[in-house]
Amino acid sequence: MLRARPIHFTSRLEPWVELLEALGLVATSEARDRVEFDAGSGRLALLRVSHQQSEPRDGSTAFGVEVGVLEEFARRTRDDGTRATVTESAQGETVHVIGRDGFSFFAGQAQRAPDGSWATSDKADPALAVVATWVSPDVDGSARELANIGARPRTADDESATFTTKNGGILQVIHGTAPESGDLAFEYDGGLEPLLERLHEGGIDARIDDDVLYVANPDAVGGSAPASMVIRKPAPGK
Repeated sequence: MLRARPIHFTSRLEPWVELLEALGLVATSEARDRVEFDAGSGRLALLRVSHQQSEPRDGSTAFGVEVGVLEEFARRTRDDGTRATVTESAQGETVHVIGRDGFSFFAGQAQRAPDGSWATSDKADPALAVVATWVSPDVDGSARELANIGARPRTADDESATFTTKNGGILQVIHGTAPESGDLAFEYDGGLEPLLERLHEGGIDARIDDDVLYVANPDAVGGSAPASMVIRKPAPGK
């Protein structure tokens, strides 16, 4: 079992909840400072942080996945050549995965749906997929690490590689000077124009340019976050 599940840190939790619901995600777990969302493919966690200059996570996204049996996932990942250790984090027991480029991320414990399956909510827009991004100076090497955790290669070139996961969501590696998590993004396997109209009806600022949907980023208000979040169509034939 493997599914994309990045964590987005924000001091503007409520505007993000409104945006994600307008996009078609469904909240499946809510607490004061954390909200978990299901997309049609993949999951996303929002975590509230303080709006202070001393809080560097505000507006950032942490690459992450969720898996079924932590110990089994860690063993298989190690057997395939990637460092993975079951450990304790602020969210409980997880698997800490470390790439050769120095980048690390956590694989959390997935929760089953009420019917016992690993499915996401059937109320979420089935065309929307969460994209978790790993920035790396070694795209080929980091792509091998994602294959080692069980992700399925989809596209690859000198600057990027994308992967699907068995239980939903997209993982991608893009080239960058330093290993880090990239910005939150989505793919939409449907018409962008109807999605744009739905966002506008919800009072969300968005536009389409060159077959890419740009959505106003709530974190950009009074901050240094990117002005827009990007939603792309899947690669042709994928």
